[in-house]
Amino acid sequence: MTSFDSVKDLVLVAGATGGVGQLVVGKLLEKGVKVRVLTRNAAKAEEMFNQRVEIAVGDIRQPATLPAAMPDVTHIINCTGTTAFPSERWEFEQSPNLLEWGITFLNPKSSQAKAKNSPEKVDAQGVSNLVEAAPRNLKRFVFVSSCGILRKNQFPFSILNAFGVLDAKQKGEDSIINSGLPYTIIRPGRLIDGPYTSYDLNTLLKAKTGGKYGVVVSTGDTLSGDTSRIDVANACVECLLYPSSSRKIFEIVNQGQRLPVIDWETLFSLL
Repeated sequence: MTSFDSVKDLVLVAGATGGVGQLVVGKLLEKGVKVRVLTRNAAKAEEMFNQRVEIAVGDIRQPATLPAAMPDVTHIINCTGTTAFPSERWEFEQSPNLLEWGITFLNPKSSQAKAKNSPEKVDAQGVSNLVEAAPRNLKRFVFVSSCGILRKNQFPFSILNAFGVLDAKQKGEDSIINSGLPYTIIRPGRLIDGPYTSYDLNTLLKAKTGGKYGVVVSTGDTLSGDTSRIDVANACVECLLYPSSSRKIFEIVNQGQRLPVIDWETLFSLL
């Protein structure tokens, strides 16, 4: 196990105001780590984190906005993402009418082309843009992906991937793996607990998993089930402290009896 250098280490969190990202920021602050958040909405981030983080205004879909966020960054945790199926979060160029929604669902490729925030633009191209902008001496690039990447033809992942979200996340994973940067790719199951977007930082710091199940990790995309956002956020932060988690891809789900304290060192050693 290593430890954070409170003087030198600076963690950039992309997707910091999202369901997992905000918990990641809270856990980093608990450990006394300097945090910079990459966000499109500085006011929202300042309010959510009580002005305890550095703010970098940028958008992973726009490469030109990313270099300004990178000075002195030692670690990147990428929690960005969009919905698996067309929704308002896809930011369509214009709101589809009822007929267009029908066409959208019948033609996934057309729907992605008309959206500004589709999986292809966020989970594939956006991740690639962030990788390209990352410092070459980065200590770790952490990416929150998804279970099912290697089981896209199997139910229920074939349904989840109807509009290409798993295809896009796999492209994002590949850009990280091929970058030469040290990385950890985390593939959670269906996310539960939260999101806590409407709460303040003090609430985030007190957030506890409502599940009674333990944390299980594995490799090879073999696990299925629910995963607490809180456990995903913990994994994102804890993996930075253990060399055994570097250059690893693992699934994480909640199963079995939950211990009072999660032994991340042992879990990562199993990888």
